[in-house]
Amino acid sequence: MSSGKHLAKGSAKPVLPDDGVLRLYSMRFCPYAHRAHLMLNAKKLDYHTVFINPIEKPEWLGEVSPLLKVPALHVVTEKGQPSLIESLIIAEYLDDKYSQNPLLSKDALKRAQDKILLERFNGITNAFIKILMQNTGLDDFWTALDIFEEELTKRGTSFFGGDNPGFVDYMIWPWLERLALIEYLLKDNYTFDEKRFAKMAQLIFLLKEDEAVKGFYATPEQHQEFWRGRQAGNASYDLLA
Repeated sequence: MSSGKHLAKGSAKPVLPDDGVLRLYSMRFCPYAHRAHLMLNAKKLDYHTVFINPIEKPEWLGEVSPLLKVPALHVVTEKGQPSLIESLIIAEYLDDKYSQNPLLSKDALKRAQDKILLERFNGITNAFIKILMQNTGLDDFWTALDIFEEELTKRGTSFFGGDNPGFVDYMIWPWLERLALIEYLLKDNYTFDEKRFAKMAQLIFLLKEDEAVKGFYATPEQHQEFWRGRQAGNASYDLLA
């Protein structure tokens, strides 16, 4: 169940069924919220989605997200019905809580190595923000992506998770899906070198066919249209509603 449109200042708090189903407070084009959707989809969990306008936040948002952030996962079946924030914390909770389709390795060393790899992904997210805000940082982006190309080559598998997508794959996918934004902003200066990033190019191709990814996918054109509106000061959060 989804509330459909993004709720904003002055909107009433939605009344959701008292059915024990997880509740995710999200924004359709936020890559961090995207992570939570991917985890829930990969686990095949039922959940209600409430979309939030991040600029004109509803007054009641603090009841379910103390720092007024998305994603926020309202865990109504736990004592006190707590809410969780921060995408990686939410993702790890879901993997620990629900045993189906485990995504993080149970091996302590492999689990730690995957978490270190995700820490290094900050190089990509930081370069991505620089490109979006300043139209600079493409060299930094490719250099950061080299780390993931090398790691995937070293692992010798199709996915970071092995023969199937794992925790790392889902946590980095939102930014891979948004490569079209870099192409849109930098135009002819954007060149994705499929020889340099052969493994990552294959990963992108394979993940596009994954059911969890397809369940919350926006096309390159939709991402670009949303960003054009945001640049113009008129972001269409309900573009896909």
